[in-house]
Amino acid sequence: MEVKIKEKIEENVKSEVLKKAGIFAAYFFAGLIISLGSAIGGIKPFGVALTAAGRKKGYLFSAAGAIIGYLLLGFNAQNIRYMCAVLLATLGAFLIDMCDLYHKPLFPIATGTAAILSTGIFVNIKLAAEAQAYFLLLAETMLTAGVTYCYYKSINANFKQMRFKALPITELTCILISISTLFLTLGNISLWKFHPIRIVAISLILITLHYAGERQGLILSLILGFVLGVYDKDILFLCGAFGFSALTASLFSKASIFATGGAFFASITFFSIASGDDAGLSLFLDGLVGTLFFILLPTGLTDKIEDFFDIGTDLPPDGTLRQNLVLKLRFASNAMAAISDSVDEVRERINDVTRRQNEALRGTMSNEEYITKEIILEKTNQIRMVASDQFISISGMLNDLAKEFDEAEIFDGNASNKIRRLLGEYEIYPTNISAIVDKYGRMRVEILLSSSNANLTNVELKNEIGKICNRYFDMGRITNFKTETMLSFSEKPNYSLEVGFAQYSAEGELCGDTVKIINDSKGHSILIISDGMGKGSRAALDGAMGAGLLSKLINSGFGFDSALKIVNSALLVKSNDESLATLDIANIDLFTGKCELFKAGAPASYIIRDGRLTKCELTSMPAGILRGIEFAKRTAVLSLGDSIILMSDGITDLGERWLKDTISGMPQDVQEGADYILGCAKEEMKNKKADDMSIIFARLERN
Repeated sequence: MEVKIKEKIEENVKSEVLKKAGIFAAYFFAGLIISLGSAIGGIKPFGVALTAAGRKKGYLFSAAGAIIGYLLLGFNAQNIRYMCAVLLATLGAFLIDMCDLYHKPLFPIATGTAAILSTGIFVNIKLAAEAQAYFLLLAETMLTAGVTYCYYKSINANFKQMRFKALPITELTCILISISTLFLTLGNISLWKFHPIRIVAISLILITLHYAGERQGLILSLILGFVLGVYDKDILFLCGAFGFSALTASLFSKASIFATGGAFFASITFFSIASGDDAGLSLFLDGLVGTLFFILLPTGLTDKIEDFFDIGTDLPPDGTLRQNLVLKLRFASNAMAAISDSVDEVRERINDVTRRQNEALRGTMSNEEYITKEIILEKTNQIRMVASDQFISISGMLNDLAKEFDEAEIFDGNASNKIRRLLGEYEIYPTNISAIVDKYGRMRVEILLSSSNANLTNVELKNEIGKICNRYFDMGRITNFKTETMLSFSEKPNYSLEVGFAQYSAEGELCGDTVKIINDSKGHSILIISDGMGKGSRAALDGAMGAGLLSKLINSGFGFDSALKIVNSALLVKSNDESLATLDIANIDLFTGKCELFKAGAPASYIIRDGRLTKCELTSMPAGILRGIEFAKRTAVLSLGDSIILMSDGITDLGERWLKDTISGMPQDVQEGADYILGCAKEEMKNKKADDMSIIFARLERN
């Protein structure tokens, strides 16, 4: 065991070292490449800007790369000046790191601009430069500030929380600008009249326009146009040419690739003719080749590009809309709770006034009339109490819905659209489709239909939906409402639950216990035993009402606590006679093995781990006796091969010693084990007054 832990630690250390080495290498080569690029007037502040923006010792490697890059350009006054600026930026970055000021972008920006400005002024004074040189230095300083900010935002973009496609537009723009500065080094490379980097840029703009959307395409066109045109004043028009051509092409981006490419090329041709010189001819040829490359992309590659730029996939839901919905649901929940308090207060006042009136009239009534009046008042008061409880129950349900919406991290609209098209092939026409990924990364697909359809149970349908979502799903769960049907697919969890159950009716054919085994759409398996009061048909009615109503509410997405309040209220008003039911629930997360136990008057449950029996006993009240009852709760974690046993009191009353002896000799198969325990209990109670008996025996297995 110690050897494995040591190996794991060494593996993690090695992985961390490789990761840091990769980051530092990226800093070095980025510093080397961008230091070679220059803008109008021969200004080259990009290596200095990257050094100032570097973090966690990365600035040391970007500085090394930048100095080597400036050395490769030649040993002259300007390049020496840039090397000195890099050293000053390195010192500033070190001080920022030491003082922990990196989280404020103002300091890296100030470091980069101060390094460029101070060295520039020194060189200009030494060379007795004219006023034009100082204006150029001012422009270089402003460029340094902007580029440093872009590098800073790019380095600190939150890639862990959300993917590249879902980054805020400001961070996305900064990243694109940072990457495009690499093009400066290659911008003036030409093969006769062709500029390879311009051809690549035009193809990238068209691909982004057509597959990622107009906004991203326009941003990229302006950035690349500026970067490719800024190194020479004679081709500054590239910024306008690329930007306007992208705007023209965006009008046709939803049409075919021929329309998108044709519109862009027509606009580029206009700018080429208007330029009327060699630069115009080069732009025309670059536009032609870049457009043809875009149009002639092979289908396999376009499919991959389309998947990468899948705008509807992995985007977080609109934060404002979601939070507004959650806020309104919680506000409504609080309002219902306030109404319940008001109804309760009015009920108490009415009850007090009515009882006083009844006491005042007692002398005019016989004892029988007085008692009858008191019974009516008590029953009326109970009904009012139940009405108050209903508002509390509704409050809990609204709060459960708010929690569910709040936990939904991603609404995959693109997958929903693809699923809708797929369902059409099976002649299924839904009214609504939701593909939701929660905060734990688990996906569920909910399809609402106005009527049922025989094709809903088709196995191929599950497989095809899984391919669309790139997930493995369990078989669909069909829930029928009055006029609608819900088909739900939940992501296939890590574990499965093998379940066996058995029952015995002590009086007649109807058992007073009700057993329910349900799976929600979130990877949970829920085991329920509800034991009605007494035996026979009356107990069966209470048990079935408790378990049936609870399971329907849970299936509808409501929490256990709010569902219990509804069940309790329903049992309180069911009849004039006393009516109650115990509720024993095990909620097992099939992704993690976490097991939540909820008990309302239920007997102990047992967990079997490595042959050892662990008792889970909680004190609580059954539903249907008093208002405001709550579940007693306990949490356990099941490992692979662990079992859980839920039983009604007809079995647990035989005692823990008897149960331990029985379990030690039961078969391994869960159904055979449940039958064995029930058979032993019936044998033990032979010739005795037996109660209804129910048992659920479940084991966690690898899925």
